[in-house]
Amino acid sequence: MSRVLIVGAGLTGSLCACLLRRELPNKVNIVVWDKARGAGGRMSTSRSPNNPSCSVDLGAQYISATQYYAQIHSSFYEELLAQDILKPLSAPVEGLMVKEEGMVNYVTPHGVSSIVKHYLKESAGAEVFYNRHVTHIHRKDTGWEVCRKEGSPERFDVVVLTMPVPQILQLQGDVGSLMGENQRRKLEAVSYSSRYALGLFYKADTRIDVPWAAKYVSNNPCIRFIAIDDKKRNLESKVSGPSVVVHTSVPFGIQHLEEEKDAVQPIILEELKKLMPELPKPESVKCQKWRYSQVTRSVADCPGQMTVLSQPLLVCGGDGFTHSNFDGCIESALKVFAVLKSSL
Repeated sequence: MSRVLIVGAGLTGSLCACLLRRELPNKVNIVVWDKARGAGGRMSTSRSPNNPSCSVDLGAQYISATQYYAQIHSSFYEELLAQDILKPLSAPVEGLMVKEEGMVNYVTPHGVSSIVKHYLKESAGAEVFYNRHVTHIHRKDTGWEVCRKEGSPERFDVVVLTMPVPQILQLQGDVGSLMGENQRRKLEAVSYSSRYALGLFYKADTRIDVPWAAKYVSNNPCIRFIAIDDKKRNLESKVSGPSVVVHTSVPFGIQHLEEEKDAVQPIILEELKKLMPELPKPESVKCQKWRYSQVTRSVADCPGQMTVLSQPLLVCGGDGFTHSNFDGCIESALKVFAVLKSSL
């Protein structure tokens, strides 16, 4: 049995774990590490500290399926629809552009992280650990020794890295020396947009009276998108109260990227007050800095994955090798899995 470490419990990593469990059940021991406190990555759902049933999507807001991807990834969409993890977006979104004829938008009634949690659940038997921040990867005999910020190093036969590309480049140990110069140049050329997100949580009896469930803002230097998250998901409830998510513009995110979240949060709230003066005061607020929000330039000529070393196997994947959406992550997971399947 090969021991496989997947670094990153986002969509690509969780789907890789699921595919390994389904396709190679007797060949692998699967381990997933993530530096965060829970699953999701940029498909992050945050819960109110006062009422766990009140939640907000701080990362991806909804899933857009083009006709092409709806067809080639039909099995993934059908599975998630059958499980009520995805539902068609029916709530009004102001300023939503129709980028392609036949595109269908989906929401996640239980939060966008429910997709990732579904795939982790489907990888039953995989050991999933959070608060495990990988710092070093060393080549040891026919495998890898992986070190983390806290705790003892562990040995693996195969390592799959699915975190943002700049974090791959920051790893210490042997990864840098084993990487070819051409591979390194390609990885260094990858770029991401940056932004902040705010989640606002309200008491159960709060009313937010606006004619839309979500709205794109075009004339504000700070705020680009606002959603009444429970309304967006068609889940308005008297028990949990509403939640609001605010995404900043990319220029604002870049301008304030190196500042502390506590310093940026009041600026965003002040701009929100100008846009929505009637908005009630929230019970609590969560601020999220997305340093690596969406890929603006992916790895060139490496569709879906990059195999840094084949013996022992070290593979990189994630949206940095495709594009930042649901289908981009599926593409990458399928390409990474194909490499694993041919090697294990």
